[in-house]
Formats: sequence, structure tokens, C-alpha cells
Amino acid sequence: VQLQASGGGLVQPGGSLRLSCAASGSIFSIYAMKWYRQAPGKQRELVASHATGERINYADSVKGRFIISRDDKDTVYLQMNSLKPEDTGVYYCNADISDYSFRRSDVWGQGTQVTVSS
Repeated sequence: VQLQASGGGLVQPGGSLRLSCAASGSIFSIYAMKWYRQAPGKQRELVASHATGERINYADSVKGRFIISRDDKDTVYLQMNSLKPEDTGVYYCNADISDYSFRRSDVWGQGTQVTVSS
């Protein structure tokens, strides 16, 4: 199982970006998909999560600005609005997945850089 993230880039403060992360491979079920970020010199932090049953959670720092969503094709999105310089960092997607052998695993995608700067 693999996760492929895309959509990062350079944006001015107040701007928007949309990140995507597509899961592929032998997937039986996805229990949750999440976005984390890691700023330079800081620990990786959870930004938003989307679990089975539309259970959605956000970090306090992004509430009201970011929206996480999933489609029916194993892709998770992160719409980021009103971006601030402190949103700068490498964004990683993560998924809690079971395959057709019912083995459950925690899968990480490669990071995508988001830079908010004027």
C-alpha cells in the first residue's frame, strides 16, 4: 500500500492551497486518513484527521481555515485557506489501512512542502 501526496507549493499569506493524497495497492479498508505537518526545527504535529463515520478533527491552530475531506476513491484532501507564515512546513499524509489479508498497518506518504511567504 502506498500514499502519494501532491499539491504543495509557495503561496502568499492569505492565500489558499489544496493538498491531495491518494492511497493505492491492496486495500481492503481505510479506517482513517490524516494530515500532519513538520515545521523546521519542530516536531511533527497532527493537523487534521478524517475517520470512518465522518469523524473529523482539526488542530486548534487550523480550525476555521482548513477543511479535510475524502472521496470514495481512497483519496484525502486538505483545503487550506487564509494561510499564514506559521503554516509553513512539510505536510505528510497518513492512513490506517487493512489489506485483503486483514493486516492493519499505519502508512505514511512522502511529504509535500508548503511555504507561506510574501
